[in-house]
Amino acid sequence: MAEVSDMDENFEVNTTFEQKYTKKLPVTFGPLHEKVLQQLKALNSSIFPVKYNDKFYVDVQNAGEYTKLAYFSGEILVGAICCRLEEKPEGGIKLYIMTIGVQAPYRCSGIGTSLLESVLNQAARDARIDEAYLHVQTSNVDALNFYQRFGFVIKDKILNYYRKIEPPDCYLLAKSFIRG
Repeated sequence: MAEVSDMDENFEVNTTFEQKYTKKLPVTFGPLHEKVLQQLKALNSSIFPVKYNDKFYVDVQNAGEYTKLAYFSGEILVGAICCRLEEKPEGGIKLYIMTIGVQAPYRCSGIGTSLLESVLNQAARDARIDEAYLHVQTSNVDALNFYQRFGFVIKDKILNYYRKIEPPDCYLLAKSFIRG
């Protein structure tokens, strides 16, 4: 495992891990199905600087219960976590968290935390899954701090991972599920 200092000497991680929200908004989770696929596409295009292709949405739909939509007041789509299940060559499954996003007016209200907690708790109970991983742009210190609060650790720095955003580099973060 590479240490952060080996990868980028200008990088600092907040080790206090304070919650940014003071009041957690109540949300309900719903599954992704064909009826709400266009809503998810609209949500993603309003949050992320890239346009996701059809394969992304096929993978997200195939992840079943590991993709969750967050609704405020039961009907307003305000966030989502999109995952993919990947078979490992040596057996077992890895959970790849492709995106997690919340509409700007609803950020810092615990929705992202609730989405990630839900998926990680579910994965921890799934004996097939022994690891979750994701990529974070190297400049996104808030996201790095967020994921580290949940036990993710930096495994690697990948140069030129992103093609259409600056900086193009990312960190690979992973979390293992230890079962006794």
